[in-house]
Amino acid sequence: MATIKDVAREAGVSVATVSRVLNNNGYVHEDTRVLVNEAIRELNYKPNEVARSLYKKKSRLIGLLLPDIRNPFFPELARGVEDEMQAKDFRLIIGNADEKPSKELDYIDTFIQNNVIGIISATNHTKRDHYNNLSLPVVFLDRTSNDHPSVFANGMEGGKIAAREMVKRGCKRITLLKGPGELQTAQDRFKGAIEELCVSDVNFNVMATSSFSFAEGEKSAKILFKDFPDTDGVIASNDAAAAAILHEALRIGKAIPEDLQIIGFDDIPLSSLLFPPLSTIRQPAYEMGKEAAKLLIRLINNEHVAEKNIQLPVSFIERQTTRKVDDNG
Repeated sequence: MATIKDVAREAGVSVATVSRVLNNNGYVHEDTRVLVNEAIRELNYKPNEVARSLYKKKSRLIGLLLPDIRNPFFPELARGVEDEMQAKDFRLIIGNADEKPSKELDYIDTFIQNNVIGIISATNHTKRDHYNNLSLPVVFLDRTSNDHPSVFANGMEGGKIAAREMVKRGCKRITLLKGPGELQTAQDRFKGAIEELCVSDVNFNVMATSSFSFAEGEKSAKILFKDFPDTDGVIASNDAAAAAILHEALRIGKAIPEDLQIIGFDDIPLSSLLFPPLSTIRQPAYEMGKEAAKLLIRLINNEHVAEKNIQLPVSFIERQTTRKVDDNG
C-alpha cells in the first residue's frame, strides 16, 4: 500500500507539499498540484482517514456497532448503512459486540479514540448511560430509544400478521417464542402476536428466549418439542430460531408443513435456501440501514430533522413451511 512518502518521491516534491494538496491547505503551484495528483492516481494512494481527521479537526468516520455479526440479518443492515455512507463520502468502522455490554463499551471507546463523528448502534443495550454521555450524534438501528433517533420495522404489525397467517392456515396449538426482554422491537413482535392470538379460537404457549442467536434457537427447539409435543404451529422470534426449530422438527420426524407450520421473522437470505424454504415476516433490512445512515448524516450536518423515529413496514413472505390457505378446507 502506497504511503504519502511514496507519493512525494514519485512527484519529486516534499511530504509537506503532498499534504497541502491533499488537504487543500496553503499555496501550491498549479503545475506542482498536477504532478502530485498524477502520482496519487498512479500509486492508487488512499489517505489515512484518522490522520487526516486529526490534522483537519474534521473526520469522515462513522462507527457502526452490531450485536452479533454471525446473524445474517445484521450484515444486511450494515450493507445498507455502508452503501449510503459511501455514496456521501463517509467511511465506516464496524464493531461486533457479541451481545456483551463490556465489549459494546470497549468499541464505543475505540470509536471515540478514532475520532468518529457519529455512531449507529444496533446493539441490545440502548438504555445504557454511555450513549447519553456522548457528545456526538447517535442513531439506533433495529432498536428503539427514548433518548436518541431510531430506525426500526413495525414489529407489532409483524407479530399480528404472523399470528393471523397461522390461524388462517388451521393451526390450533401454537407455540410463540418471545425474544430478548430488553429489546423493545422483540417485545413489539410478541405483543402483536399475543393480541391476535387472544381473540382467536386457538390454544397457545409462550417460550422465553434470551438471544436471537442460532445457538439459543437450538436450545429452544429441544425444549419446545419436549414441553409442547402437540404444537402444530411455531411463531419464531427470528429466522435463526425458526431455522433451528425446522432442523429439530425434521430430525424427530415431523412433516413440514403437514404436522408443523413455522413462521420466522426477518427474511434473511438463508430463509429461501432452507429446505423446505421458510415462510417469514420480512423486515426491509437493507432499506433500514440506508435510512439510519441518511438520518445520521442529517444530524451531523445540523439539518432539521422532523421525524426522528422512522418506522418501516413489514410483509408476509409465503414459502413452504406454511400450508396454502386452500389446503385447510
